[in-house]
Amino acid sequence: MRVLVVEDEARLADVVQEMLEREGFAVDVARDGRAALDRVTVHAYDVVVLDRDLPVVHGDDVCREIVEGPGSTRVLMLTAASAVRARVEGLALGADDYLPKPFALAELAARVHALARRSRAPVPPVMERAGIRVEPMTRAVSRDGRAVALTPKEYGLLVELMRAEGAVVSVEQLLERAWDENVDPFTNTVRMTLMKLRRKLGEPSVIHTVPGAGYRIAADSAVRP
Repeated sequence: MRVLVVEDEARLADVVQEMLEREGFAVDVARDGRAALDRVTVHAYDVVVLDRDLPVVHGDDVCREIVEGPGSTRVLMLTAASAVRARVEGLALGADDYLPKPFALAELAARVHALARRSRAPVPPVMERAGIRVEPMTRAVSRDGRAVALTPKEYGLLVELMRAEGAVVSVEQLLERAWDENVDPFTNTVRMTLMKLRRKLGEPSVIHTVPGAGYRIAADSAVRP
């Protein structure tokens, strides 16, 4: 899942980014409204955490453009104003949720997770394929009953492959869904992360490389006798 944090207070933006990355999200940061609009035209974000009082382009205008644009990006609006009127105004612009400052990071994380689940096709409570079992609510992963501990990036790649249900997922798609904008598109980071993921999942390998196209999770019959 990919999130854009739009916040002009540098320290708060850094804290929120670090927290959401620990939650397994790929996170980009914009410090003003114009930078936010530039990013949403390039990347398909699941959620935008949007401060309402932004420089250059006001948060209301950013929210309006996101809502009126293509895609299914969800908007969580933040503001220092806690009055009911301010909340109603934010939601009237098309924001999906509203959180007044100051807020608890745990609550912000819970709201982002909830919005992220709504931004794409619903993820089942359990995904199973080729002996792999993924439980998105707890991020628990196992293979043939054996628990597998994964890093956030390894988990993100596995979820994208599991969601595809055997279809090929390109390197570009994996980079877009599991990394932030700072990743070098010509890097071999996807290959290296997949190498570690394959090692942790064990033999026989369930992640197949499709030359020139990408990767896919094998069908059960392709990995079991």
